[in-house]
Amino acid sequence: MSADHHHEHDDHSHHEHEHWKHEGVRVIKGDQLDANTAQTPGMFRQAAINHARVGAQKIWAGTVSIQPNAKTGVHHHGELESVIYVVRGKARMRWGDHLEYVAEAGPGDFIYVPPFVPHQEINASPDEPLECVLVRSDNEAVVVNITDVDPVEQPEEVYWVDPIHKHP
Repeated sequence: MSADHHHEHDDHSHHEHEHWKHEGVRVIKGDQLDANTAQTPGMFRQAAINHARVGAQKIWAGTVSIQPNAKTGVHHHGELESVIYVVRGKARMRWGDHLEYVAEAGPGDFIYVPPFVPHQEINASPDEPLECVLVRSDNEAVVVNITDVDPVEQPEEVYWVDPIHKHP
C-alpha cells in the first residue's frame, strides 16, 4: 500500500465507512424474489437483481420455472445477452426464425442466448419442474413476445462445438 493511499484511508470518517453498510453487498433471499417482471406465457420469472431492487447498473438476474411438459411462448430479449443456468430438470431449447434448431441442457449446464434470437424454452421432463437461474446483460428485463411464428415440425439438433472442446 502506498503512503498516499494509507494516509487517505486514515482520513476517512466513521460515516464514510458506514456508506458500505447500505451501499455494499446485498443478499436477496430466495423466498423474496419479485414476480413483478416481464413474463412470457408458459413460464414464471422472478427478479432477484435489477435496478429497482438493488440499483444494478449493468445486469439483471432472477429465476425461471417451467412446469412438467410445458413450453413457453416464443420470445427474444432485444439487445440483451442472456445466460441460463439449469438448476433442476431437463431444458430443451428451440430457436431460430421457425424454431428450426434444438438443443438440450441439464442440471449444471449453462445456456447462452445472443441478442434478438427468437427462442422457446421447453421442460422436457414429464414429471419434474424445470428450474433455472437467469442473468441478462442489462438492469431491466427486456422481453419481446412473438406470436406469429410457424415452427418447423422436426427441428435440427445442434451440438455446439467451441474452439477448445470438441463434441464427443
